[in-house]
Amino acid sequence: MADRPVHEYIKELSNSLVILSDKVVKNFSAAIDAISGEAAQNLEEVRLVEDEIDASEVRLEESCLVFLALNQPVARDLRSIITILKINTDLERVGDLSVHICERIAEVDQDFLRDFHFEKMGYVAKDMVQKSIQAFVNNDRKLAEEVCDMDEELDALHRAVFKKVSAEIRVGEMDSNQFITALSISRYIERIGDHATKIAREVLYLVTGEIVRHVEGSFEKLIQSLKD
Repeated sequence: MADRPVHEYIKELSNSLVILSDKVVKNFSAAIDAISGEAAQNLEEVRLVEDEIDASEVRLEESCLVFLALNQPVARDLRSIITILKINTDLERVGDLSVHICERIAEVDQDFLRDFHFEKMGYVAKDMVQKSIQAFVNNDRKLAEEVCDMDEELDALHRAVFKKVSAEIRVGEMDSNQFITALSISRYIERIGDHATKIAREVLYLVTGEIVRHVEGSFEKLIQSLKD
């Protein structure tokens, strides 16, 4: 490692992260597509790709740790490796959530789920993940801030599902388990948006050196919205 410039290794690690993000986004898309397709078939495919994602995440983490041990980077280089490590973890969790979404979809009738507009939620969440990675690649502070702003749109969609489920359960005319499953799917998609927001904040840390954290969480925002 010492024979090559540090920036070349960082570029190599960054490229691996982008490749991982492509797999994660495609798998998430497959999970959302299960609403209008063959849920059982999609679930099997999503699980297989998730195994690849897990293996890639471990390899990238190990490469980052070896780099840290052998090069002891400082300043911008250190921030880059820390950012890659954290984004790597967030992407792996998005992969896990994609599996959970597909599992829940397979439990209920797809026609029932279409009333909740999860495709729209999925589009927003996927756009957030893609833009957060693009912000990382381009060191784009403005785009990272845009992703953070988009989180409110996804939270609003999740709140709408929460209110719909609450109202339907109170009426009690349908199986409440189906509505609880729908709420779980909504929550998983919303959490993917949270991870995209975390990635965007890590990009802001990379670009500015400032840690952006400890903002009001989505659960607290949901509870407050129900009080309003």
